[in-house]
Amino acid sequence: MATPTVENVVIIGSGPAGYTAAIYAARANLKPFMFEGFQAGGLPGGQLMTTTEVENFPGFPDGITGPELMSNMKAQAVRWGAELVTEDVTFADFSQRPFVIRSEEREVHAHSVIIATGATAKRLGLPSEHDYWSKGISACAICDGATPIFRNSDLAVVGGGDSAAEEAVYLTKYGSHVHLLVRGDKMRASKAMQDRVLRNPKVTVHWNTSPKDVYGENGLLSGLKLHNNKTGELSDLPVKGLFYAIGHKPNTGLFRDQIDLDDVGYIVTHNDVETSVVGVYAAGDVQDHEYRQAISAAGTGCMAALLAERYLSANDLLQEFHQTEASEKSDKDSGHKSEYQETAEFDISRTRHLGGYALRKIYHESDRLIMVKYASPTCGPCHTLKPMLEKVVNEFEGKIHYIEIDIEQDPDIAESASITGTPTVQFFKDKAMVGQMIGVKQKSEYRKMIEEHAGMAVAQ
Repeated sequence: MATPTVENVVIIGSGPAGYTAAIYAARANLKPFMFEGFQAGGLPGGQLMTTTEVENFPGFPDGITGPELMSNMKAQAVRWGAELVTEDVTFADFSQRPFVIRSEEREVHAHSVIIATGATAKRLGLPSEHDYWSKGISACAICDGATPIFRNSDLAVVGGGDSAAEEAVYLTKYGSHVHLLVRGDKMRASKAMQDRVLRNPKVTVHWNTSPKDVYGENGLLSGLKLHNNKTGELSDLPVKGLFYAIGHKPNTGLFRDQIDLDDVGYIVTHNDVETSVVGVYAAGDVQDHEYRQAISAAGTGCMAALLAERYLSANDLLQEFHQTEASEKSDKDSGHKSEYQETAEFDISRTRHLGGYALRKIYHESDRLIMVKYASPTCGPCHTLKPMLEKVVNEFEGKIHYIEIDIEQDPDIAESASITGTPTVQFFKDKAMVGQMIGVKQKSEYRKMIEEHAGMAVAQ
């Protein structure tokens, strides 16, 4: 483990609260250090990584997707000097100063801390839930809705809030019909979202209804066992997909017994973002159980960064890191083009490729190990995985082929590959699949798979 260093401010968690805090702290020359998170407590980038169009964030009159908004915020934080690592914090000690924060990779000491760990989607815990998770059951319609197994099929969404309503409408793009299961006789969603659901001919609302279990065939979900909460009647509902939108719980387990929490587990704050420990601040959904909006989360991230700067200055703890000339220039001024923009012609000697044409050519003509990532543009985990895989692929430059497939642009290829969720990474050697990884894994796992089947190791 690396030798601990003392940071001005450490930000635990990302999302609109964490990234905004990082932007403000970085522009104040604090050089914040951020643990974005990895798997604990959801995705780096927070709940907006699983959201389609964000239509109420100021500055985007035509809307913007959640993953794109988070990607922009992250890039802005990095531009101004924030240091980010995609790691989960496993330990935090606020009883000593400087504060101590650890992940599996490193230990960091900090004069101030901003907690922006957000909240995690709840699961139902159905008896057969585990058997069909990622095989028809998902907690993210935005991530998985475009996968082939859901296209032109009946689907179901559980929940009665804005998220459930949004996901039900979103899924009508892919499914033949969507059943919205509401446990009571009314929805909690905003009036606008309720109207959008109720007037959509491809959505049926089932009032006073809860799923009791799921069943399937050939390893994939094929239906639900439903319970009418009013009459007690049991019934079957044939569907190929079940999507959860039933609320969240705050990710505060690390901080229990260290800072004040309320009965539900949200961090108790004073003066907007101050916790019970001086120098520790909380921003976003981890302390907000009322508004829970991207803009309010961003606002509290701003407040936390400004208060952290004042605290550091008042206690003579602040070490300034001045901006460089490079950080003052935006990427749009650099004229830089990506590798894919620099050439429009297929070249089999390259390592990186896009699309179905490249996959077909390389599959039949290459003797290298082929690594294929299937992703969706609205899939939050896909955005998380992209920079991680880029680092791994860089280590094997010229020795493997890496192909990115957009399942919305190439649905036939995704169907042929039996893709049931995104992201999925498949590995091929000599026209045979030698491995598959679903979801986001550690870089070391992808590296190990490549080394095993490409017959090589990275120089250490």
